Amino acid sequence: MRKRLRRRRGGLVDEPDYALVGVVRIPESEKSPARAIGRRVLWALTALFICSIVVYLDRSGYRDAKGDEMTYIDALYYTSVTLSTTGYGDITPITESARLVNIIFITPLRVLFLIVLIGTTLEVLTERSRQAMKIQNWRNRVRNHTIVIGYGTKGRTAVDAVLADGGKAAEIVVVDKDQTALDSANAHGLVTVRGDATKSDVLRLAGVQHAAAIVVAANRDDTAVLATLTAREINSRAKIVAAINESENTHLMRQSGANSVVVSSETAGRLLGIATITPSVVEVVEDLLSPEEGYAIAEREVEPSETGGSPAHTKDLVLGVVREGKLYRVGDEEVEAIEAGDRLLYVRQGGPA
Repeated sequence: MRKRLRRRRGGLVDEPDYALVGVVRIPESEKSPARAIGRRVLWALTALFICSIVVYLDRSGYRDAKGDEMTYIDALYYTSVTLSTTGYGDITPITESARLVNIIFITPLRVLFLIVLIGTTLEVLTERSRQAMKIQNWRNRVRNHTIVIGYGTKGRTAVDAVLADGGKAAEIVVVDKDQTALDSANAHGLVTVRGDATKSDVLRLAGVQHAAAIVVAANRDDTAVLATLTAREINSRAKIVAAINESENTHLMRQSGANSVVVSSETAGRLLGIATITPSVVEVVEDLLSPEEGYAIAEREVEPSETGGSPAHTKDLVLGVVREGKLYRVGDEEVEAIEAGDRLLYVRQGGPA
């Protein structure tokens, strides 16, 4: 009873790594079938030659049916028919040339037959073991990563923006219940966790307690609020940015612990309204939000030579100053002079920072 109770409390986090195969997926590089089979054949030949050397070194312990002294070819022949679990009865090669032919042609064909016969089963078992080992290694080393909750249009766009701004795919974890979305994320080299992001054990499995940033891109506002609340309860230090559909839920997201809230429907509506009057403004905004080309909004540390000067007199077009976690716009009295430790929000040329 106590064991069942502990498992219920721990949830997915306390499950062994092999039980998480299919829940957590680590991206794998694509390999050609010919290369995979070639590797298996190489391992089989390596085992064959190692065994043959062992048999030859201990040849005094073997008896040749002809009564002759055992040669290395005899040892290689004995090893090949032994490893392939074949054995001969009524027809037995007695000359070295016949045995050499058996080694060079028959045994490789026999090995190829075994590969084709049991290759699928071995591949499944090997894949599960390899995934379990990768999951274990990933769980031990995942730190300061980014978690994306929801891999719909908003989630995919958020991931693209992170990657375009210099982020690494290996440092992004996607959490979603939709297997099709997870397959798409995994195909792009992202680690995926299948489950409900409003549950603490799913987020802990994604490493939320060690995450540096969390992007909440759920399709429903209530799901976004619950996921944000759960994530903030586990990790009080992570930067949480969330997207919602209705502006009336902004205060709920703030109270749940979100650092930044984006109202997707209203933002799209403003851009649509602006586009009817000044479409070029919308093009500039889209350009600033697309870091892979044109111009982009970025943040950087203050250079020593800039300390004490005005944000308007730097080499970059500065939009704001971040001081002690708070954003001040250029022109505010608090940031007339740049201080050490400030961070500048500026416009830079597109491409990774």
